[in-house]
Amino acid sequence: MANKVVICGINTATLPKLTAVQQRELLLKIKAGDEDARQEFVIANMRLVLSVVQRFMSRRENIDDIFQVGCVGLIKAIDNFNIALNVRFSTYAVPMIIGEIRRFLRDNNSIRVSRSLRDTAYRALQAREQLEINSQNEPTLEEIAAAVNLPLSEVVNALDAISDPVSLFDPIYHDGGDTAMLMDQISDVKNRDEVWIEEVALRESIRKLNDREREILYLRYFEGKTQIEVSDEIGISQAQVSRLEKNAIKAMSKTM
Repeated sequence: MANKVVICGINTATLPKLTAVQQRELLLKIKAGDEDARQEFVIANMRLVLSVVQRFMSRRENIDDIFQVGCVGLIKAIDNFNIALNVRFSTYAVPMIIGEIRRFLRDNNSIRVSRSLRDTAYRALQAREQLEINSQNEPTLEEIAAAVNLPLSEVVNALDAISDPVSLFDPIYHDGGDTAMLMDQISDVKNRDEVWIEEVALRESIRKLNDREREILYLRYFEGKTQIEVSDEIGISQAQVSRLEKNAIKAMSKTM
């Protein structure tokens, strides 16, 4: 029981193990329509689902949900497996289980990504897995892009698009005391003390202008109107608008 793992109420330490001969016998019975054999084969191969699920442990989805989806993939593999082929069942089933889980994660992603972008990302993931198998090393993004015959930037964008969103409140360090969160490591150039002081000084300098100057600056720089439009609105010439605007800016510069 030291290796006990409970998923969806199932204690994986109690799952039966089948020899190759036993698996083939059960598969023959399944193809003949034996439902009891099918049930026994599903239960015996839940270990296979668990081995695949462990690859997705870092995902934010409930692990029980992923396990159940993996079992759906297992059942599809059983129903579609051709016993006439000289292939181990696990070799056929693992990609089916992985594909079912990936479809579930893709369709339940809180961020909607275009179909073409998702397809590119999953092509890249498949290429990465194959490269890892062939070289026994983690492939570079350049190698993945070459394998799928796509530009590097397109592959990078696609993989970023399907990655899990990260919360600013996710902990990144804990030393037994205060926990450092991701947001603590991100600087904000808009809310520095210098910016706040400048904003206070700007408000103070605007407050010292007369009503006509404040109105002209508001129309020019907040509403984006031209000097001609401002002159028409407040009933003075464009030359007067230009002069008042320049005087107001000059006065504000001195105050700040």
